[in-house]
Amino acid sequence: MIEEELTYKIRGAIFAVYKELGPGLLENIYEVALIYELKKRGLQVEQQKQLKVYYDGVLLPVDYRIDLIVEDKIILELKSVTELKDVHFKQMLTYLRIAKKRVGLLINFNTDDIVKSIHRLVL
Repeated sequence: MIEEELTYKIRGAIFAVYKELGPGLLENIYEVALIYELKKRGLQVEQQKQLKVYYDGVLLPVDYRIDLIVEDKIILELKSVTELKDVHFKQMLTYLRIAKKRVGLLINFNTDDIVKSIHRLVL
């Protein structure tokens, strides 16, 4: 499945979770609900996947985790904040670069309009 098709399916799952739960809950609640919804739609999901970080060719002894990776192609970074800041977008671009992935979705569930709170970033 190509990334555009995956993104479409993921957005449908996000909409379903938001419709059921609404805004204002903790990120981990949305994470668990979204995992359930993605798997229900037949998608493979990895949760809190540890990412190896290298500096100057040396593996750093850090515990660095990504919220979700769908079908080993798309990174999902979930937020439940008043507003997304520039640092959130920069963080996603860094995740994509380090994980060697091309597409990521930055999602803020603490919103009145979930459509405007899903941001697709591409490297």
